[in-house]
Amino acid sequence: MSGPSRPYDARLAAWLVKPLVGGPVSPNHLTTLRLATGLLGAWLFAAGDSPNAAAILIVLSNFLDHTDGELARLGGRQSQFGHNFDLISDAIVTSGMFIGIGYGLQPVLGQSALGMGLAAGIAVATIFHLRNLLESRYGKTVTRQPRWRGFEAEDVLYLTPVVSWCEQLPLFLRAACIGAPIALVLVIVHYRQVERLARTVRP
Repeated sequence: MSGPSRPYDARLAAWLVKPLVGGPVSPNHLTTLRLATGLLGAWLFAAGDSPNAAAILIVLSNFLDHTDGELARLGGRQSQFGHNFDLISDAIVTSGMFIGIGYGLQPVLGQSALGMGLAAGIAVATIFHLRNLLESRYGKTVTRQPRWRGFEAEDVLYLTPVVSWCEQLPLFLRAACIGAPIALVLVIVHYRQVERLARTVRP
């Protein structure tokens, strides 16, 4: 899909990785880089003394998440292993970010900060798991995220540096520990609806 409905970051990623097509860099290399960058960002959040650098690394990791898929698509190098590696990396980085923020904010919010981070992180990990189950059973169509003028819901993570620079990570964490479980409930409802519909149309 190459029309205007494609997310802006995916289009930019495709342009950047085009010179790598046919070269020694594989999509799995880019996934590994995405995972390492995200884990470093989560670790810096947990350390608590470099939140701005952590936020920049999370944004970079979020963007790199698009490069592996685009390189695989352009070079005809899609694989089930690569797809699963990408999904697992997504879950680890996003969950790790929230847990890292919670751990790092304990001097500010007390021990409840880690609880909030864990609540958001576990909810996010469960969301990824359920979406992966749906995709493996019924295809990508049922898990496609809503888009608006070239943006996706996950693009809100690009605002993480702004949140950090404005010293609003405590508010961000509180919002995440409420919003992520709510999102999980919505995904569970969607999961059950898809499963129910699939049972009704089976011969």
